[in-house]
Amino acid sequence: MIPPKYAVSQVVGYIKGKSAIHLARVYGERRRSFVGQPFWARGYFVSTVGRDEELIREYIRNQEQEDARLEQLNLWQ
Repeated sequence: MIPPKYAVSQVVGYIKGKSAIHLARVYGERRRSFVGQPFWARGYFVSTVGRDEELIREYIRNQEQEDARLEQLNLWQ
């Protein structure tokens, strides 16, 4: 639960940032450097009513498609 004084986007951004740094330090140096590259997907899912597994699965499917689309666009740059 996030206290009302914090924006959900700020908390998610903080968690994604800190976890990406941690994972890069623990695992990234052994294989490759992730500096300057996005680690997590751009978006995030938030539900205030409760958990709906099918809705979450649909979001993940759509996010994977969106990530693939953005990767294709980046190939042309």
